[in-house]
Amino acid sequence: MKGYLFLEYPACGTCRKTKKWLDEQKVDYTNRHIVEERPTREELKIWFERSGLPLRKFFNTSGLLYKSMQLREKLDGMSEEEQLELLASDGKLVKRPLVIGEDFVLVGFKPEEWEKVLLK
Repeated sequence: MKGYLFLEYPACGTCRKTKKWLDEQKVDYTNRHIVEERPTREELKIWFERSGLPLRKFFNTSGLLYKSMQLREKLDGMSEEEQLELLASDGKLVKRPLVIGEDFVLVGFKPEEWEKVLLK
């Protein structure tokens, strides 16, 4: 794998915008389709721990699947393990895009934050 791991859903406008930004900044990355090659529970656990973010931040809260499953109400009653299993069950539940580095994980495209981490 070269550079960072970039997880995206190609039909997602934000993912396309992010990919264009990465290319313009000449960031070296390996691309991965988040639905066709969805993250495993083990990967998600490592990334969640590496990110320092609450696990809830890994859920695609604007996605149709998240809404149809009424997860906003259900997540609080679920254990971390149950949430990880759920995230691993369908790539569309995972917030995207994601960039995975050796010592960081970026979730959702925030250009200012990404610049600080990727362009140092």
